[in-house]
Amino acid sequence: MQLSEIEFGNAKPIEGYGPDFYRLDGQAHPAPVLIMAGQALSWGGLGDADTLLALAGRVDVLLVGTGPQIAHLPKDLRMALEDAGIGAEIMDSPAACRTYNVLLSEQRRVAVALLPAV
Repeated sequence: MQLSEIEFGNAKPIEGYGPDFYRLDGQAHPAPVLIMAGQALSWGGLGDADTLLALAGRVDVLLVGTGPQIAHLPKDLRMALEDAGIGAEIMDSPAACRTYNVLLSEQRRVAVALLPAV
């Protein structure tokens, strides 16, 4: 079997995470955090719709990591994202990290909003 190295271009993948942080480009960023194209931005969690709504037209998909287990988004947040044309995929935070890295390696316009993983 031949293995191929994954290329991310200028974008930075999520390298790891801990109880209350996510590591990107060797630096830990406190959760909750919004990551896109190798930059980490402060995010206020599920009550902070404005930060996520600002992604309209800038991403093809928004992954939302809801912590150690998958959970539903609050109805008002889900509806606001839908109204803004932002397709959100909900999953637990570890799965969201893995999915983000795969989509990033495919050169997709992707962002991930992450609550603490544990």
